[in-house]
Amino acid sequence: MSDFTFWDIVRNLLTGLQWTLALSLVAFIGGGLIGLLIMVMRISDKSLLRSFARTYIELFQGTPLLMQLFLVFFGVALAGLEISPWMAAAIALTLFTSAYLAEIWRGCVESIPNGQWEASSSLALNPLEQLRHVILPQALRIAVAPTVGFSVQVIKGTAVTSIIGFTELTKTGGMLANATFEPFMVYGLVALGYFLLCYPLSLSARYLERRLHASA
Repeated sequence: MSDFTFWDIVRNLLTGLQWTLALSLVAFIGGGLIGLLIMVMRISDKSLLRSFARTYIELFQGTPLLMQLFLVFFGVALAGLEISPWMAAAIALTLFTSAYLAEIWRGCVESIPNGQWEASSSLALNPLEQLRHVILPQALRIAVAPTVGFSVQVIKGTAVTSIIGFTELTKTGGMLANATFEPFMVYGLVALGYFLLCYPLSLSARYLERRLHASA
């Protein structure tokens, strides 16, 4: 195992795991903020905004995350600007996440009966006030489970960022496998790391879905 002990490998993988978690949080929070804006545009009564939001969602859902990473990382470099793998990964994964969250939340908002819009309009609320005070609080209960479930996909999506040199869990595992000549053990620990991050979220999504469905 070269000069690496088992605990050296674990310690290095934990560092990679921290970067995976950090990237996931940045992408999910940033994607949530942008996704909320795109969702509002998607349900707007202005056709130009709806068309822009629809194109945005279809663009990021219809192309592989790997290609989006390449376009951000190499495209910015071709424009004469320097960008780090961390920044490129954060931007690409945030945009990718925002498209999916916008569509998830749009479905949740549109599942609220039209009568709620009509009732709130009778209170002299404008569309944004209706959305904020009446529709979103109801849609939130529906959105919790699929949103938590999608966070698992965000975490697993960080593995792709290793291709542009971002040293997250998968990239760290690859370097350790080359250094120790113990790929089975190293990648087994990498898989365990992803499992420990994703499995609790999957359980939470299923639990929330059952509980919210029962309460409904």
